[in-house]
Amino acid sequence: MSTSSLLRLEHVQKNYGKTPALSNVNLDIQSGRIVGLLGPNGSGKTTIIKLINGLLQPTAGQVLIHGAKPSPESKKVISYLPDTTYLGENMRIKEIFAMFRDFYSDFDEEKANQLLNDLNLKLTDRLKNLSKGNKEKVQLILVMSRKADLYVLDEPIGGVDPAARDYILKTIIQNRSSDSSVLISTHLISDIEDILDDVIFIKDGEILLQEDAQELRQKHNESIDHIFRDQFRI
Repeated sequence: MSTSSLLRLEHVQKNYGKTPALSNVNLDIQSGRIVGLLGPNGSGKTTIIKLINGLLQPTAGQVLIHGAKPSPESKKVISYLPDTTYLGENMRIKEIFAMFRDFYSDFDEEKANQLLNDLNLKLTDRLKNLSKGNKEKVQLILVMSRKADLYVLDEPIGGVDPAARDYILKTIIQNRSSDSSVLISTHLISDIEDILDDVIFIKDGEILLQEDAQELRQKHNESIDHIFRDQFRI
């Protein structure tokens, strides 16, 4: 594997009790790529993401960000969107922005306000008064308004309507620097495959492949979604 990798997983095993959630996982993600971590629910995607963010420890093997194990330092270069909300329902958007400003020195409040205006949302709006789609968008704005090396998005389009998905994907593409990478975990492959540079297929805690998206399409003359369904009968 390349020594210049932004993110590497080397022979990672993760067990919950005696049950293996991940088996001998090897991954290599370079800078400047949008990568899809693709698999059905329960395949191990969220476990990988929690390991990357230091929320879980591997049973065996190692996770490396810029060559070092997850730590408070790596949290400074990773911007993480979890699959569940962690924000208080009574909070106003301006309070949430202030919290992010305090937590992250790289939070670009001007960019966050710009994205908020795109949605016709106000700083005084309370989270509990927003639709599910707009809540998801606010969380995405927070994550994409940081100047991170790696954006890790766990099911960012799972519970929102097609219009919200389009906004979310557009925001992901337009609000990252060219040398940052985005790791998107999802089972909704057809919705995101057009923006992907690389794809990772995972099933039952094992990596089935990691390939360049365009090369994979050309090799099979099919969409990523069809390849996934055909090869692995998902």
